[in-house]
Amino acid sequence: MAIYKCKIGSSDGRILEKEIEAVNTEILKQSLEEQGYFVFEIKKKPLQFLLESGITRRKVDNKDLLTFNQELLVLIKAGLPIIQALDTILERVEKGKLGEILSEIREDVKGGAALSVAFEKHPKVFPHLYIASIQAGERTGDLPQTIRRYIAFLKKAEGFRKKVLSALVYPAIVITVAFVAVTLLLVYVVPTFSQVYADSGSSLPVPTQMLIAFTGILKKFFWAGVGLFILAIFIFRRWAETERGRYRVDALLIKVPFIGQLLIKYAVSSFMRTLATVLGSGIPIIESLKMSVGTLNNMVLERKLLEAVVRVEEGVQLSTALEGAKIMPPLALRMLGVGETTGSLEEMLGDISDYFEEEIERHLNVLTTSIEPAIMIIMGVVIGVIIVTMYLPIFKIAGTVG
Repeated sequence: MAIYKCKIGSSDGRILEKEIEAVNTEILKQSLEEQGYFVFEIKKKPLQFLLESGITRRKVDNKDLLTFNQELLVLIKAGLPIIQALDTILERVEKGKLGEILSEIREDVKGGAALSVAFEKHPKVFPHLYIASIQAGERTGDLPQTIRRYIAFLKKAEGFRKKVLSALVYPAIVITVAFVAVTLLLVYVVPTFSQVYADSGSSLPVPTQMLIAFTGILKKFFWAGVGLFILAIFIFRRWAETERGRYRVDALLIKVPFIGQLLIKYAVSSFMRTLATVLGSGIPIIESLKMSVGTLNNMVLERKLLEAVVRVEEGVQLSTALEGAKIMPPLALRMLGVGETTGSLEEMLGDISDYFEEEIERHLNVLTTSIEPAIMIIMGVVIGVIIVTMYLPIFKIAGTVG
């Protein structure tokens, strides 16, 4: 869908400018008029390709979403109606994507829409899990408790995500430095030596000739290679966004030694914590499972979990159905079975998620402590081979003189 800039008039006489996604101008105009707006102008926003690829589109991060929910919870608990609570938040929120969206939500709520319905119009900002939780809170009449649960979930999920990212930063830096060092050596240092040998007119050993030829090609086509590399990444990402491409990439990722198991544990941990949050909001088990499957972010695992959901619908216990999916260790399945038996499924799901997170942290510690010496050894061998190869003619001359 394209993004349109709309200049519209509200029922209370205000002139508003909004950016709205729609299939085309006619459908958007009809939708706005049905909502009671007078449409002055609709323009398609330029640079749609960049906007769709996410280069210029501003996003709302989890920190802003967390702050918004914390403020909303305090204001609702203080007894303020939803519209007044949104007005108070809008007075404090900085100008940006979130402010624009909250203004639209306020207008929708003022027009009689339920809060969850207003949120549902912005799926790229408010995830389906959040919207469903708000709907559950509206049904049970305990919206503050639902928001409180989601805040706790968001804090836990964001905290763990930051731990994973921080653990991967150092290995990424080491690998980048090693790659840059070897590239500079091949592109700039080796050609300097080759020019000296060319001026001397001496015959060179075969390994030296091969290295010089390789670096010559590398230097000549370096920027063309960089361009082709970027183009290949772009094409790959486009292919990976297709259903078939994403499935193949996901299948390959979980088969990578060591890394694959980490990805599976991270996905299942997110799934378990999400399921615990949704169940705690009062949503039935089948609906909760279907909503939580999307948090796996892996099509292969999603298909396995959906097969398990079908079995649960047929009356099979959740632990038995997940055992058939073969993505959880026996200990986690036993914990899940105990939770079902004792009626403490929500609590046990949280414990399983904690268990997986501890496993992931332990494996990440192993990864970060072992990757530095491994990279240093590989880098040392590569640089050593390059240096020895370039010094072979000197060794040859020295041997002749002796």
